[in-house]
Amino acid sequence: RLKELEMPRLGDSDVHVKMLAAPINPADINMIQGTYAILSPLPAVGGNEGVGQVLEVGSRVTSLKPGDWVIPANAGLGPWRTQGVFPEDLLLKVPRDIPLLCAATLSVNPCTAFRMLADFETLAPGDSIIQNAANSGVGQAVIQIARASGIKSINVVRDRPDLPKLVERLMALGADHVVTEEMLRKPEMKEIFKSIPKPRLALNCVGGKSTTEMLRHLQPKGTMVTYGGMAKQPVMVPVSAFIFRDVRLRGFWMTQWRKDHAQDQESVAGMMDSLCQLIQRGQLTAPACTEVPLQDYRAALEATMKPFVSSKQILLL
Repeated sequence: RLKELEMPRLGDSDVHVKMLAAPINPADINMIQGTYAILSPLPAVGGNEGVGQVLEVGSRVTSLKPGDWVIPANAGLGPWRTQGVFPEDLLLKVPRDIPLLCAATLSVNPCTAFRMLADFETLAPGDSIIQNAANSGVGQAVIQIARASGIKSINVVRDRPDLPKLVERLMALGADHVVTEEMLRKPEMKEIFKSIPKPRLALNCVGGKSTTEMLRHLQPKGTMVTYGGMAKQPVMVPVSAFIFRDVRLRGFWMTQWRKDHAQDQESVAGMMDSLCQLIQRGQLTAPACTEVPLQDYRAALEATMKPFVSSKQILLL
């Protein structure tokens, strides 16, 4: 429900923020459904990421001042609101010269893409990666960050009525190859590997058959990282992939990474700086977005849950 709440008093270490924009991500829906790994104590305000402008700061706040742009430092902040009072340590400052939609969608998908490309395999220019759900928010960020690093990307999407349009959009972002899940099984895949090496890293957001097919193309001793399960089916791996090709299967969850690095502000700041520089250089853009006024939140939630969605719903606050 859309509800009027009383504004809490501003404490010495608190920051009063006017929220500007906040996206709706699949994980936000899962939290509302009660099926996500972290759940906010009820009653709760929805959402996990967004951008706001500082209106006022408490007397002990040192890192922020009125006018600064801020994003949540962790999940569960509840940014689907017009204003809020938050402790200083739950906010991260971001440059005001980046586009609003880039700032609003910065703390989840681009961070997930950045960490998966950096933390599991040592990739060098000319290496390749393969990913499914390539049109998702993370998928679009992976394409762009890989391109900026000289890494080739093979991008798997589901077949759909407007496939040529989607392929064109992903290629414009910097995708090297876009294939459908059906194509993964076909001999044409050999053509791709005449010009680029087999991937050392596979990124899986789907599960089920899609994963098994993607795994076939991974180099021996390569790593597959699972960060989502959109098909709601288990990851199926042939025994031979483990024995004869020694592939590694790992999982990744951005919320856990943030918990593990809560005391390591250097890593967090380094990642945010790198991403903001890519945005400032025009090498990383916001995913395709549909802007929705807060009062139309129901329509935005429904649109997020439809299949074949290639546009992220953003609540304008």
